[in-house]
Amino acid sequence: MRHRSAFGIASAVALGALSVSTSAGPPFRTDDPEAVEYQHAEFYVFYQQTLSASGRTGLLPAFEFNYGVLPNVQLHAIAPVAFSTPSGQGTSRGYGDTELGVKWQLTEDTDTTPMLGVFPLVELPTGNSDRGLGNGHTQVFIPLWVQKKWGAFQTYGGGGYWINNGEDNRDYWFVGWQAQYDFSDHLTLGGEIFYTTGQIVGQSASIGFNLGGYYNLDEHNHLLFSAGKGLQNAFQTNRVSSYLGYQITF
Repeated sequence: MRHRSAFGIASAVALGALSVSTSAGPPFRTDDPEAVEYQHAEFYVFYQQTLSASGRTGLLPAFEFNYGVLPNVQLHAIAPVAFSTPSGQGTSRGYGDTELGVKWQLTEDTDTTPMLGVFPLVELPTGNSDRGLGNGHTQVFIPLWVQKKWGAFQTYGGGGYWINNGEDNRDYWFVGWQAQYDFSDHLTLGGEIFYTTGQIVGQSASIGFNLGGYYNLDEHNHLLFSAGKGLQNAFQTNRVSSYLGYQITF
């Protein structure tokens, strides 16, 4: 059994204009380059939320599916139910933006070289942006990820460029790095730090972190969890964020 992103894409909730973005490697925002094995699959159901100066946004529930369609090639989809609670207002709930992607693992992790992979994503504007449940425009993420493992210790990271269409939106960079340790066959704990340039007009760059991990119930069933906050520009973008998910591998 393997974990995608040591478990984000923190996993991620982008709060620009109260729009919800579902990209990330559960339970972190930083992703890894390792594709799901050929003809194997992962299924997640998860909750994710972020509190900012504008209010609270998130996903509950959201469903993620990854499938190894070819050796070293993974298909990816997220279908979310989004919620948005602007400061001082009631909560809106409905279907959010749909995420589709293809992860291509370029190299293997060897004694002398790291694993490399690309994982382009497309966010389709299926959520109602007027209610804060989506961006309202198509978004594209083009990242490069790298990973290295030494025994029970593993680290991965990288980043990429978001094409962030929409009025008052700005294209932006995301960079993150994660490290984790297998304390036993059941428990893995880790943390990440990430940097994002401004996503909307007038928004400054931000830095944040998450701590979390997984608990393996057995070979096929896993619990994923993380929590964190911003370290720079935190009040505007990430006062506190969290992720809780259940994963089935088969």
